[in-house]
Amino acid sequence: MIDLENLTIEKAHEALTKRQFSCVDLAEAYLKVIKEKNTEINAYLEVYDDVILQAKAADKRLAEGSATLMTGIPVAVKDNILITGRVVSSGSKILENYKGTYDATVIKKLKDAGAVFLGRTNMDEFAMGVSTENSAFGVTKNPYDTKRVPGGSSGGSTAAIAMNGALVALGTDTGGSCRQPASFCGVVGLKPTYGSVSRHGLTAMGSSLDVVGSIAKNVSDVEILFNSIKGEDKMDSTSREFLHKKEIAGKPTIGIPHDFIKEGVDKRVLDNFEKVIKKLKSAGFIIKDVELPYVKYSVPAYYIVTPAEISANLARFDGIRYGYAAPAGNLLEVYKKSRGKGFGKEVRRRIMLGTYVLSHGYHDAYYDKANAVRKLIVHDYEKAFKKVDVILTPTTTGPAFKIGEKVNDPVKMYLEDIFTGSANMAGLPAISIPSGFIEEEGKKLPLGVQFMAPHGGEGILFEIGKKFESIFKDGP
Repeated sequence: MIDLENLTIEKAHEALTKRQFSCVDLAEAYLKVIKEKNTEINAYLEVYDDVILQAKAADKRLAEGSATLMTGIPVAVKDNILITGRVVSSGSKILENYKGTYDATVIKKLKDAGAVFLGRTNMDEFAMGVSTENSAFGVTKNPYDTKRVPGGSSGGSTAAIAMNGALVALGTDTGGSCRQPASFCGVVGLKPTYGSVSRHGLTAMGSSLDVVGSIAKNVSDVEILFNSIKGEDKMDSTSREFLHKKEIAGKPTIGIPHDFIKEGVDKRVLDNFEKVIKKLKSAGFIIKDVELPYVKYSVPAYYIVTPAEISANLARFDGIRYGYAAPAGNLLEVYKKSRGKGFGKEVRRRIMLGTYVLSHGYHDAYYDKANAVRKLIVHDYEKAFKKVDVILTPTTTGPAFKIGEKVNDPVKMYLEDIFTGSANMAGLPAISIPSGFIEEEGKKLPLGVQFMAPHGGEGILFEIGKKFESIFKDGP
């Protein structure tokens, strides 16, 4: 029997090469878990019908000696990343039956490496949400407590990892959508530097913020997945090759923006965070206070910039070219009915917000001002990273909240991005790593902390992240 709970990519690769089990055995082990748990959790919207065929092809590569670290590794794929011939709905009725006509660059790279794709995971519609309650295909539940959300928008991917339904998963992160659900589900979530991973074949939400992220149970697996998908791509003009810094000279220096952290944060999260800082100090890390005066404006600026980009990107879904089309008497009615019925409530809200801030007379007052604030946020981080190697914050303001608890209060939902959104606004890499648990109503609920690094600093995050895991293997 394969120990899925403690399996890593390197352990799986070693076992596969030594013929302790086959790629088919590994795939079947995950399919068995999915069959047992997915009906309740709803992490997967679809399990692919060719998983065993993919695994057999991976076994053939192993026999031929052409395997990579990712050969035969079972991967879950967020439902907004294109795979040829597969439905990619982005969690929306408007794309319910749309099938990809080409492979996203990240999919092509993983196919070339011999990975096995298990299926597509649930998500907030068009990645708009922090709870996976906005999916048109039902709520995903948190494996630690099924009365609670898994976070979002990559909630299906993080829940799949937490329930042992995949070894690694692809997510996307526009304002925290890999890191926040990773914290809620007790796994590791990476948001890479903007441009370090191609967005070609990703359904666009906010084009200046979107990145394809990596999700796994540990930092090493996230690192391997990231290294498998990173790199410049001629199909994405915003992508480029970064010289990823790998080593820190001397003792790592960690910056703490204390003034930014206190407001609106659950006391238990603050207590956990202070324990983390204390233990890092005792382990030899240098702790410094840093000031980020404009970062507190990242959420309001984000919710002007992002809806504006959403309004432009989602204009293509009009009932004419592809996706859901409502019958109507004239062209304008086709547009109105198709978009009105095809898009969910949160998507319509953000489209309207974005259209408003881009409209004549308001563009200068809102959109241009938000972009000016964005530059100030970038400058804050540039100054801070001259003094420290990484910046540490909690990932979220509290543990996973209950399903339905915040769904009717958009402002409360939007404030979930308070610690994560600034990394997207500045294009920085950031990683959420589990930092312990709290108990609520008899359930152990995970908490996480977030490390942020300068542009191209994924190597720093992996180095510190592995040290962090070693120090905190028994909890804070």
